[in-house]
Amino acid sequence: MNTTFLKACRGEPTDYTPVWMMRQAGRYLPEYHTVRSRYSFLDMCKTPEAATEVTLQPVDLIGVDAAILFSDILVVPEAMGAALEFVENRGPVLPEPVRDQAGVDRLIVPDPEDKLGYVMAAIRMLRRELVNKVPLIGFAGAPFTNATYMIEGGSSKNFFLTKKMMYTEPDLYGRLMDKITETTILYLKAQAEAGAQALQIFDSWAGALAPCDYAEFALPYVKRIIAALKEGGVEVPLIYFANNGATLLDQCRTVGADVLGLDWRINLDDAARIVGPGIALQGNLDPCALLLPAEKMEPRVARILEQGKAAHGHIFNLGHGILPEIPPEQAKLMVEMVHRLSRKN
Repeated sequence: MNTTFLKACRGEPTDYTPVWMMRQAGRYLPEYHTVRSRYSFLDMCKTPEAATEVTLQPVDLIGVDAAILFSDILVVPEAMGAALEFVENRGPVLPEPVRDQAGVDRLIVPDPEDKLGYVMAAIRMLRRELVNKVPLIGFAGAPFTNATYMIEGGSSKNFFLTKKMMYTEPDLYGRLMDKITETTILYLKAQAEAGAQALQIFDSWAGALAPCDYAEFALPYVKRIIAALKEGGVEVPLIYFANNGATLLDQCRTVGADVLGLDWRINLDDAARIVGPGIALQGNLDPCALLLPAEKMEPRVARILEQGKAAHGHIFNLGHGILPEIPPEQAKLMVEMVHRLSRKN
């Protein structure tokens, strides 16, 4: 197996910089659409054979150094009892938002093998398929990010209802976050036990918070998850990605993660100085930069690789998920560039 990604997560020497892409198993690949034509999005997440097929596609087609399980962060709220729909051209909708004590009381902390067993089945299937290929990354949404969907009822531009609960009903907000946190701990433990070789926590909306609010309303819950995983014997690398979180890095470094993911809004060498020793970095090409012609993309890739040398370890990635409009050959070109430019002769 190619273990370059796992070595970089641990800050160990590697022959080249490993690379994978967030949302790499997705809509930019024609092969994904072939599978998707047979399922709804949620059914695809819940069908281990389909999830396995699309998870493997970028490994075989693009040449990435790690596979990430095809799923969605919102399967956790659904497993807790929140109704979930994916509406075409609108995205996720939770038609029964959690905005009062009765809503929180209705939520459960589920047994992951019971309510999310399809995820563990996909992980076990993938480990068999990936045995001589690359490591498998499992994931979950961070409590704050999942809470925003549960409170707002879907995506939001300003997170007004979430912040309203935070500011005016902090005890209610805390009870909701406690349930999400406990569910996420159990879920990620189950993924590791099923065979996930690294785990990433996605805090997609952390950047919507002021630093003081992040410290009070988001960070403690992620710390609790990571501490519980490590104390519970989970030994795989743990990655934390706070999107639009450059202003939060001094706090993110205290979360306990082995790796911090970065968006494109900060230089990697600057991030390395803020984060300090002992934590690897992951990132951070702007996803739209994949549209650049080769002669302009290569200097950007080279610059990120050079900046990444300042980190304890570096995994090349995009600063957010690959966009559906990106031609697959451009993604493959980027992966080839990373491997070629970083390989030690």
